[in-house]
Amino acid sequence: MLRTALRNVLAHKARLVMTALAVLLGVAFVSGTLVFGDTTASAFRNASAQSLKGVAVSVQAGESPGADAGASPGPDTAGGEDGKHANVLDAAVAQKIRALPGVASVRPTVNGQATLAGKDGSPVNADNSWLNLATNYLPGRDGKDSRFALKEGRGPAAGGELALDANTARKAGYRIGDTVRFATDGPALAKKLVGIVTTDDPRVTAGGTLTLFDTTTAQKLFLTPGHFHEITVAAQPGTDERALTARVQALLPAKGARATSGADLAAQQSRQIAENTTRLTKTLLGFAGVALFVGVFIIANTFTMLIAQRSREIALLRAVGASRRQVVRSVLIEATLVGLGASTAGFALGLGIATVLRPLLSAGDAELPDGPLVISPAAPLASLTVGVVVTVLAAWLPSRKAAKIAPVAVLSSAGLASPARTLVIRNVLGALLGGLGVLVMLYVSTLRTSAESNLMTAMLGAALTLGGMIVLAPLLSRPLITLAGKITTRFFGVRGKLAKENALRNPRRTAATASALMIGLCLITGLTVGGHSAQRALDEEATQGLAADYKVSNSSVRGLDTSAAGKIAKLPGVAAAAPVAVTNLDTQGVFGSMTGTDPKAFGKAVELDFQAGSLRDVGPGRIAVSDEFAQQAGVHVGDTITADMATGVSGTSKPNKKKLKVVGVYAKTRAAYDALGTVADTLPPTGTGTLDNVLVKAQPGKATGLEREIREALGNSPLLKIQTQEQIIKADSGSLTVVLNMMYGLLAMAVVIAVLGVVNTLAMSVFERTREIGMLRALGLDRAGIKQMVRLESIVISLFGAILGIGTGTFLAWAAGSLMTSSMPMYETTLPWAEFGLFLALALLIGVLAAIWPARRAARLNMLRAIQAQ
Repeated sequence: MLRTALRNVLAHKARLVMTALAVLLGVAFVSGTLVFGDTTASAFRNASAQSLKGVAVSVQAGESPGADAGASPGPDTAGGEDGKHANVLDAAVAQKIRALPGVASVRPTVNGQATLAGKDGSPVNADNSWLNLATNYLPGRDGKDSRFALKEGRGPAAGGELALDANTARKAGYRIGDTVRFATDGPALAKKLVGIVTTDDPRVTAGGTLTLFDTTTAQKLFLTPGHFHEITVAAQPGTDERALTARVQALLPAKGARATSGADLAAQQSRQIAENTTRLTKTLLGFAGVALFVGVFIIANTFTMLIAQRSREIALLRAVGASRRQVVRSVLIEATLVGLGASTAGFALGLGIATVLRPLLSAGDAELPDGPLVISPAAPLASLTVGVVVTVLAAWLPSRKAAKIAPVAVLSSAGLASPARTLVIRNVLGALLGGLGVLVMLYVSTLRTSAESNLMTAMLGAALTLGGMIVLAPLLSRPLITLAGKITTRFFGVRGKLAKENALRNPRRTAATASALMIGLCLITGLTVGGHSAQRALDEEATQGLAADYKVSNSSVRGLDTSAAGKIAKLPGVAAAAPVAVTNLDTQGVFGSMTGTDPKAFGKAVELDFQAGSLRDVGPGRIAVSDEFAQQAGVHVGDTITADMATGVSGTSKPNKKKLKVVGVYAKTRAAYDALGTVADTLPPTGTGTLDNVLVKAQPGKATGLEREIREALGNSPLLKIQTQEQIIKADSGSLTVVLNMMYGLLAMAVVIAVLGVVNTLAMSVFERTREIGMLRALGLDRAGIKQMVRLESIVISLFGAILGIGTGTFLAWAAGSLMTSSMPMYETTLPWAEFGLFLALALLIGVLAAIWPARRAARLNMLRAIQAQ
């Protein structure tokens, strides 16, 4: 039987090529994902190890000895509210550490953030300002800093100098000698560029920037003179790291600093890297699983058709003594060989996928760290196992069908028809699965939160519904393809009718072929409907009630100076500049956010729908509340509430209670949050004493060009963000668009595999109908007619799969959409008709392209030889 299986693989290699391609692509996705995950994790670990090279002990400010070892303090944790208050790490502490036995060197570090303005004046990476790193350049005896290799120039040595890393200088367009404008948390500053360095810090290589100052300047900008955020210690050869860490910790104050060994820091970073890369790998493997699941239909379809074509051969084997178990074993060996060969090629292709995934997943200037391709033993083993197991499992049912062929079938010129009972059982099972899935999804449509239990219920309902549609596909194929056949017959005559009859001849085969395409389009349609609805909700929420032409804010956490609104209001062409300060609001256990503003200016910048009272009634000690907040808190116009407005900015949550009178109720809008008061009431509790933003309403016809004047009025800081309504919408929904596009790209693999399934089914169907095609040619159907018949059959099958996929995906997206209402109150399911039309056009194109090779093959058959074929 082994020889028989080998002979069959070699004899039918042309018919198995599409099956092998389906397995190959699925395995390539799996192996590429695994290798990419290992490579990325290794690159991050190498970059992390490089940054910790020579670090035996790290002393960080802002942590007590009992603090969580996994905590990672930022620059602001070093010293109070604004990061500039003195902390315990000063020059004296550094000197004490330097005097300890076993210490080779001590490096005091100051950390902060600096956002640059490019040479053209535009901010550099302002939207991700937390990645705009700044630190001190600390030269050694040779005048160079070992952490930052000089590429050009020299390190900064005076208050008017700075250095940049090479990527930052390139993005900003600066060269040695240029004056660089930047901002830390306030007005724009300017210093001369004296050096360009290189760095392998993963935050910088991931798209951030690096600015270097001399130590004194860095302390003035980010801390206080003589103090540091971190002190790293290098050990002498042979020194025990943990013992040295204990000695360092012993001389530190009881509170305010913590010493961590380099080994512990490396372990913490390694755990974080593993967690992050594992999450990404699992996501990509999920899409690989979809691709393999689609491939199962192709594999099962291929072996089913091969067995039908070899029924006489199998019956002869049974007649000469082969047992049913041997027949099953022969088919499974054949499947194993195909799976093994395809998986091996798929793993090789996966290495190429892993190589290109890094640039594909890097958005804009954000880049994953470079590193060599890492192939762990688990990657090829998992890839080969998955490919072979999937192929064998898909061939198991066809092998059992082959074993049931009776020896007497050797006397028949055609395979025996499948018993009708199997289709009845399948229809009943499909109805039960699909009905249960629909009921679960209807229950999901009543849920209003995206809790984990609700998400799991939705996933179960979606799986049952999709499974039911797959099982019911043969039953659904008859009415839908019959309807399509009327159209093809009407426009293409007998060729259209033959295409319809060929598609209906074997409902199981047609259903299996269409199901592969249905799964891919179902998932893509569900994403499209959900994404389209979510994006529309985000767009509406982003500018709901907003009449302002510009929203001015600051990329740093400090916000805008309170004088910003006044400066903008004085500009020619400005009708109103409404300051906005947001703080917490807690009354009677109901939490919300309160917006403080100038009511008169706010009324011009925001359109509020008041249900009681008016904006004119709002003043010091008098607030208006949203209808939702009024209902939750049980307050009415005229009530006086005691509100706790504490923010806990300074690390405390001391009560900050204030009596406020409710003078109005308005329909909730994102522009006004839960309550609306004056700046005088909301600014003190914020703790920062700064504005969140300023809403600017321009005079009619004066909005164009106002952005530049606003920047100049506020000091032209690179931290300034001046957004139009369109830019606000784009900022809110931009990340959703990126995610959706990435998911579309990953799901496209499933559609490609589905196309291979259509090609494979048609090609094998042509071989199966060789004699029939010869008879049609003899009766007068020309080669063009044969091609058109095969092409129409492909189109009908593709459109059938597309209609099922679009319909199922739309239903699932509608039912699961209710889970979004808690996070998106304005979410409503909206149907993207243009995209639906595009999907149908795509299915039509798939049908045409998939039929090219089978149609050409059918048309080139020799008429006389085809009639003689058995």
